[in-house]
Amino acid sequence: MIELLIEEKCVECNQCVKVCPVNVFESREDQTPRIARQSECQTCYMCELYCPVNALYVAPYAEEHVEISPQEIEEKALIGSYRRSVGWEKGQKSTASDDQFYKFYLK
Repeated sequence: MIELLIEEKCVECNQCVKVCPVNVFESREDQTPRIARQSECQTCYMCELYCPVNALYVAPYAEEHVEISPQEIEEKALIGSYRRSVGWEKGQKSTASDDQFYKFYLK
């Protein structure tokens, strides 16, 4: 579930608003977007993936809100962790070629 939007890092590009399939975010004129419908989040990570400045943190629990402070998220280097793990950071090699599950679909 989406847990945090760091306003100080946000560049107001509204990518999170655009890519969210369930309309969790709300765009605001001359301000950072806001998490308007947190309970609707499906933990798809699209907002975290497309955020160009790593200003979002999505917790891996779709059904529950996790109490975690912005300081804890920073200390544990959780901001952008999903993005890094799938190889979406600048200068990082994609991990898609490591995925071997396609073999289950071959005839």
